[in-house]
Amino acid sequence: MEKPLTYARVGATREGPLPAGYDHVHRDAPLGHGRETFERAANGLLHWRMHRAAGLKVRADGPSAAEGVNVTLRLLMLTIPCRVVYTVDEPNRRGFGYGTLLGHPESGEEAFFVVLRDDDSVRFQVRAFSRPATLLVRLGGPISMLAQRLATDRYIKAMQRISRG
Repeated sequence: MEKPLTYARVGATREGPLPAGYDHVHRDAPLGHGRETFERAANGLLHWRMHRAAGLKVRADGPSAAEGVNVTLRLLMLTIPCRVVYTVDEPNRRGFGYGTLLGHPESGEEAFFVVLRDDDSVRFQVRAFSRPATLLVRLGGPISMLAQRLATDRYIKAMQRISRG
């Protein structure tokens, strides 16, 4: 039997306001310029290279992020099960959002987008909402929030390396 998602607002990271009652993450970082940079970054994102470059072990049902694909990330002894709940495949915007599954230390959704703007700049955007799903994470309080911020920083640095080739 497939594990259930652990939150109600599936797809809320796609656009618009994030749900109340969760911690929110909004990040927007430069990756470079031009279509080649955009394509390289989008390919790295959609094929799990960002996660691997950020130090995570990746086990996924598919070679790339696609709606319905389950992915389990591992960091040290931490298991982080997620499911891709949507993808974005537009000429100048690509990415995906995944949601937490039962067994994830948090409950919520995280989305990653690579965007080619009209001025030819390429940006990496992260949108997320989460709250503790386990007692250990709840007890961690500010330390747990710091861990998520550090993970986001690692994703940004990984994407900056990937986009340079």
